[in-house]
This record gives sequence, C-alpha cells and structure tokens, in this order.
Amino acid sequence: MNSPLNIAIVQTDLYWKDKVANLAMLEEKIWGIEEEVDLIILPEMFPTGFSMDAEELAEPMNLTVCKWMKQMAAQKKAIICGSAIIVDGGEYFNRFLWVEPDGKIQSYDKRHLFRMAKEHEHFSSGKLQPVFEWKGWKILPQVCYDLRFPVWSRNHHDPEGMAFDLMIYVASWPAPRASAWDILLPARAVENLSYSIGINRVGTDGNQIPYVGHSSAFDFKGNTLLHLGENESIGVVTLNKEELLAYREKFPAWMDSDSFEIKARN
Repeated sequence: MNSPLNIAIVQTDLYWKDKVANLAMLEEKIWGIEEEVDLIILPEMFPTGFSMDAEELAEPMNLTVCKWMKQMAAQKKAIICGSAIIVDGGEYFNRFLWVEPDGKIQSYDKRHLFRMAKEHEHFSSGKLQPVFEWKGWKILPQVCYDLRFPVWSRNHHDPEGMAFDLMIYVASWPAPRASAWDILLPARAVENLSYSIGINRVGTDGNQIPYVGHSSAFDFKGNTLLHLGENESIGVVTLNKEELLAYREKFPAWMDSDSFEIKARN
C-alpha cells in the first residue's frame, strides 16, 4: 500500500512544567484541525517543556499522558506522537511516544542526550532504534539532539526495501542555533533518500531559553514542503510515497553507500 500520508504539525508554546495546562491547550489545538489527517506530531517534552527535573515530572507508562494520547488518537482516528518524561524500571527517559487509534503504544528513547543542558545527568540514553509502520509507511522516530548525529539515523537497504521512508524529529531546539536546525533537516532527507519532518516549539521556557519554531517538512531531494515560521501555528502536509519510490529507482544512491555497524554504548 503506497497511499499518501497526511500529517499535521503542531507548533506551539508550552506552559512551564504544567501538564494539566499543556494537555488542555493541546487538546483544543488538536480538535481545531479540520483536515482529515493520519498523523499528528507534537514537540519534545510537550507535557512539561524541556526540563531536567525528571524526578519531579516523570510518570510511568499508561498514566496521565499516555491515557490522554490514547483518547486523542481514538477520537481523531490518527496517530498522536511526541516526547514526554517517562520513568521505567527506575530510570528516566526522554521518550518518544507513538500512540495509534486502537490504543497501541510504541516508543523510542532519545539516544543522544544534550549534555550542554546536562540532560545526560538526569536521563538514560536509549539503546534501540525502532521503525514504526503506519498505512504502508516506515517511519523513524528521533528526538532533537539526535539530528546532529547522522550515523544514528542512516537509512539502509534490505531485500524489502529501504529501512524507512520518513524521519520525524520532535524538538526543543533553541533560537540561537536555529540555523543548524534549518541546515540539518533537509540534509538528513537528502542523504537518506527519505522525507524528513522537524517539529519545534516556540516561546520562552522557564529557564528563559527562547525558541523560534521553524518546524518544517522536506522531501527526499531536500525541497521544502512546509515551513511554519516563528509563530504558533498548525500546518498540514501530504507526503507522496509513489514519488519517493520513483526517485529512489531513478537515483539509487543507496547502492553506493558504505556499510557500518553501530556499537552499543555502556
């Protein structure tokens, strides 16, 4: 099945460390999406903002945030995804949550922890790299700082085709480094023969760090399909898999890629 994928990107400010306010605000925004969509993307740590207060803000799986996401996914008949602070087995994770309309939850734990904010001192790094499948699409979840590490997101080819068709970066990417965000998102699309989408927040957080959004979607050639600018807004973009497959056949750069192996971290 190679049907188009309709995706809504919610670029928003967030209430600092206030889950109740954020979930209420996001619910209203999600219900304001009039188009029929297959996937709704929220920013990194959307329930709280990008905070290192893991012990204070974390919750286990299947509690408030997960139940809210299940409700939203069921009501909108679409995937809801974004990251939240989750405690699991006594460890804290910046966890990308992928919630399907039937209530199934899959997840990815952020691999690269942002040491400049001391994220590595409060959270555990993810070890696995899952690929989610939805309506015939293979989708690679990534979180913010992961964008700077192309080896971790490198596409590869097997007998069933490329490992993924779309990469999603949910982020709290600060304004002073917006130029890097704008450069790396299309670069990831080009080098992986894949669509790429980056969703970033706006506003200023409780640590007085400013964010300017620039949430965007790029095709496999690096062309801009959607750019949301610097204000709160919701954008909808449609991705075409037939065009992606045709380009991969016409320009099979993957056949000349280098093989490598990622070693597990301690």
